[in-house]
Amino acid sequence: MPTPSSPSAAAPGRSGPLQAGNSGGILFMVLAMACFALEDMAVKRIAETLPVGELLVLFGLGGMAVFAALTRARGERLLHPAMLSRVMLLRAVFEVAGRLFFTLSLALAALSTTSAILQATPLVVAAAGVAFFGERVTPGRWAIIALGFAGVLLVIRPGLDGFTPLSMLALLGMFGFAGRDLATRAAPPILSFAQLGITGFAALVVAGALVSPSGDAWLMPSPAALGWLGFAMAVGVLAYTALTLAMRMGEISVVAPFRYIRLLFAMILAALVFGERPDAAELLGAAVIVGSGVLLLVTSRRRR
Repeated sequence: MPTPSSPSAAAPGRSGPLQAGNSGGILFMVLAMACFALEDMAVKRIAETLPVGELLVLFGLGGMAVFAALTRARGERLLHPAMLSRVMLLRAVFEVAGRLFFTLSLALAALSTTSAILQATPLVVAAAGVAFFGERVTPGRWAIIALGFAGVLLVIRPGLDGFTPLSMLALLGMFGFAGRDLATRAAPPILSFAQLGITGFAALVVAGALVSPSGDAWLMPSPAALGWLGFAMAVGVLAYTALTLAMRMGEISVVAPFRYIRLLFAMILAALVFGERPDAAELLGAAVIVGSGVLLLVTSRRRR
């Protein structure tokens, strides 16, 4: 699943032992993306036997417990007043929407398709930054953003034989995460990555409660489901920690493009675990999305 929050938003300036350079940041980013792909695979596997609402609640509670322990170990407050600020509440709304629709897409649609559409999140953030943060975008960058959205259309193919309505779940989840990332830019910097982790996984609990029918009893998870759930929590926390280290160690413009290697890991797992075989149009669309994102990051670096 996507990151519970954006660690770089609350990260302090690079200093002390985190000055390991870009090579260390790249290695941690690759590790984080591999773990996130494994987490998505585990969630999709759990959804085969548990209702999505129950899955979200259990996963959210487990993640909250882990990050609560990290917060206490760091001597920080579990409930900080800044968590209830207006921007954090807005961020929570987008987080819930992103979590809900993305998890439904993982459960019901192909892992490769869901992962490909998710890669367009930075493009939406870049486009929305103009309206909400007054950022300047050159005609060339607008062309790159438009190319990325063309890649999304290649993946979902609305109105054509390859289109499935389930692809829209991933699209809605992607827009939810883009809104979350935009709100995170304005999040109070006093909140640490562990505190943001608590709020991110709390959104999972809320999302799960929204899709759980109040009159239906939960299912008792099988030992296999519990094992997958524990695995998802372990790799999720490792991924989040590695992502935090990556964003603090290296230059963002150098490290961030390696986020897109997550799609490669996802497609390999989709083929090996679920027997998925993306067609040529989907592979081309995924390549266009990734290429557009990398170009956007490269042009951003040149502007700076």
